[in-house]
Amino acid sequence: MKTLVATVIAAALTCGAARAQDLRTDEDAEQDPLTTGAAAVRANGGLLTEPRLLTSSIDLAFERLGETGRPSNGFYFELSNMITGSGWVSIGPGYRHQIANGRGFVDGSAAISWRGYNMAQGRIEFPDLADNHFSVGSQVMWQDQTQIDYFGIGPNSLESNESQYRLQNVDTVGYATMKPLPSLSLTGEIGFLRRPDILSPGGTFKPALPTTPDEFPNDPGTSDTFQPNYAHSEFSLASDTRDRRSRPTVGGLYRAAVTTFIDQSTSIGTFSFRQYEAEGVQFIPLTQDRDWVLALHGWTVWSDVAPGRSVPFYLLPSLGGNNTLRSYPDYRFHDLNAAVLNAESRWALFTHVDVALFVDAGNVGPQFQDLNFDKRSYGGGIRLHTDRATFARLDVAQGAEGWRVVFRTSDPFRIARLTRRVAAVPFVP
Repeated sequence: MKTLVATVIAAALTCGAARAQDLRTDEDAEQDPLTTGAAAVRANGGLLTEPRLLTSSIDLAFERLGETGRPSNGFYFELSNMITGSGWVSIGPGYRHQIANGRGFVDGSAAISWRGYNMAQGRIEFPDLADNHFSVGSQVMWQDQTQIDYFGIGPNSLESNESQYRLQNVDTVGYATMKPLPSLSLTGEIGFLRRPDILSPGGTFKPALPTTPDEFPNDPGTSDTFQPNYAHSEFSLASDTRDRRSRPTVGGLYRAAVTTFIDQSTSIGTFSFRQYEAEGVQFIPLTQDRDWVLALHGWTVWSDVAPGRSVPFYLLPSLGGNNTLRSYPDYRFHDLNAAVLNAESRWALFTHVDVALFVDAGNVGPQFQDLNFDKRSYGGGIRLHTDRATFARLDVAQGAEGWRVVFRTSDPFRIARLTRRVAAVPFVP
């Protein structure tokens, strides 16, 4: 039985490891060495002895692909920088070159996803100034997101009213981070978002759905021929004590942020607003060798909107999909405020395979005080990993709107908001 399970996992998912492991080229590489094979067995053997087929398949995939984290120089495969809904894999060319005697780098990349999403970006950054206590950089990114789901505003929106829109935008940002302690960071960024273009859906595997402006002509921004230009900023404070970013077994991440969008195209600032976020993730090992871990996550967003102004539909806080309410489609619920809680119990089945049971609960609402946790998902899944990187997960979730299967190439509580610099357009749960 173990051999059969290993064969199925190796055949179905190791290919995903080789092409789409949890790489983020906007982060530093992990500081500790990669451990697979026999060394990983000594570190954490799991509940069952791992079949050699699975161990050798994973080792081979990572030997060919290389380590996680950004390369120091040269060409690489761009596998990140795509939003929820783009499909299970994206890929493209990237090139990075060190400057200023290794104190900085320039980076450029482009990618296309499974569903025809496109991205191109260029960046210059000095990440390790002042003895690793300060970093500064700038980035410009073009995005073409071909089929974004939208179901309307409010917790009572109907699944049957699903629509889609295409969004193209160019954002230019400058950012700086101060680290008084290795685990504590204060980040500020400012940017200019050129007027987003709202278009009819496109891309590959496009379903036959109505366009969002046709289905919801009265929602803010859907009927505007031209969206405004935005000046935007974000200031955040984060404490990160996780032992790994991509496969944590102990420690926590806590983050607070305030984001401001200022409408530059209308005299009264129709779409000017501010959003406040608070988020926490904690990983609690329940056994000494960390083969049983409890993972807890909470996230809330509050929109501060002056009278006479509104938040455009594509920037409304949303829930649903791979990392929040897993039994619901991506971007299932939108409103001015949102909150979600997630709990996951993980057991090491083999050295490279964890099994998990989880529960998700959350909701959206027009007033922060009206938020509740009435939308729920229950389910289980498997995670494939090295000792420090989750490169594939398969979740099966059940909720009020039925069953949903999720396949991703990252840990469910891997928070891209921590490192993403350009504005999240649309708002990504």
